[in-house]
Amino acid sequence: MKSPSLLNGILIAVLAVLFLVGATVLASQFLGKGAIMTWGTSQEKVGVVEIKGIISDSRTTLKQLDDFRDDPSIKAIVLRINSPGGAVGPSQEILREVEKIRRKKKVVASLGTMAASGGYYIACGADLIMANKGTATGSIGVIMEFTNVEGLTKKIGLDFFTLKSGRYKDVGSPFRPMTPEEKEYMQHLLDNIYQQFLSDVARNRKIPLEKLRPLAEGRIYTGEEARQLGLVDVFGNLEDAIEKAGRLGGIRGKVEAAYPPKESTLLRYLVGEDTEETLSNLTAFTYPQPAFLPPSFK
Repeated sequence: MKSPSLLNGILIAVLAVLFLVGATVLASQFLGKGAIMTWGTSQEKVGVVEIKGIISDSRTTLKQLDDFRDDPSIKAIVLRINSPGGAVGPSQEILREVEKIRRKKKVVASLGTMAASGGYYIACGADLIMANKGTATGSIGVIMEFTNVEGLTKKIGLDFFTLKSGRYKDVGSPFRPMTPEEKEYMQHLLDNIYQQFLSDVARNRKIPLEKLRPLAEGRIYTGEEARQLGLVDVFGNLEDAIEKAGRLGGIRGKVEAAYPPKESTLLRYLVGEDTEETLSNLTAFTYPQPAFLPPSFK
């Protein structure tokens, strides 16, 4: 028979979990919506959209960009990028949106600690790219990674088999080696995406393809090197980028920034916003590689 103290402890734990979940839901309803957060009181402002960590989804960024585009009080936009890159699809979606917004409002890319691969890909759509001398940027290239565990599964006595209806349907399976024909097929896929990357950077940065290609070997550059190579325009921090964007947008007085409302997350309520950002930045350098990784700008 279970003791009353044990049952009481279990009941308290369950109630605590339910309370936490309920509080998070309520907070997300009230704090996740609302007006754009601003600095200062002037009517004309610069909207700041932050792109942090691995680029795996574009929906939040696209919404923030669209909100700032449609807000008449926002005269220009700063893309604050701290990212090592990410998935091809979301990166391309964000770039296309930046290109469309640029027809209506000025966009300045502010590169933080790292704006590499997919991070730089997005930045190249801006009217101007600003970086610190020590910013890690560039890394123009595409990667797809595979793991083969066939030897391990045989060693522990496991056997796998695949039923498929398409010739290439199980390309990249971790349970068998890739054939030369499959490697050629996957390389062709990557080469096609790589060419898209090159074309978009060359077009937005106005760099001839023959000049860009030797720079686009996956190499990471410092901000200082990137400026010498034409990948970055000027040096400056986030405050400089906001000031520059404001002037480009026609603001004459003091330039103030506007940020989208913070989205409520369970992790943020558990550990706080600063700790959540630290964890996000940490995973940008230490995230695990799955057995099959779709084509990525990283």
